[in-house]
Amino acid sequence: MKLLLDTQLLLWAASEPQNLSATARALIEAPENELLFSAASLWEVVIKRGLGRDDFKVDARVLRRGLLDHGYSEFPIVSDHAITLQSLPPLHRDPFDRILVAQALVEGITLLTADRRVAQYPAAMRSV
Repeated sequence: MKLLLDTQLLLWAASEPQNLSATARALIEAPENELLFSAASLWEVVIKRGLGRDDFKVDARVLRRGLLDHGYSEFPIVSDHAITLQSLPPLHRDPFDRILVAQALVEGITLLTADRRVAQYPAAMRSV
């Protein structure tokens, strides 16, 4: 199964795996799953780190390299993803989470999230 991890799960998987639930850890470690990270997550890290957020201290270059080295595949944002945003219900205002939802919808992949609001979207979601 193709799994797109939201930014929070990516950060936990990369540097604080103890914060992952047992379900998230099992899905991430299952060899049959293809793990994906979105360019939107790196964009979010760069923006929020630049704003001085304490929960975004990681260097996006280091994060990207580590994810690639651990078998994750990079998932680009394309125009279909952006256009799909207009049809999403206003369940969540975070633009980074909304583009991840749109990517999951358009591509028919599962978005792993620990955010209950994101998990309410009508896409293949897996709340962990």
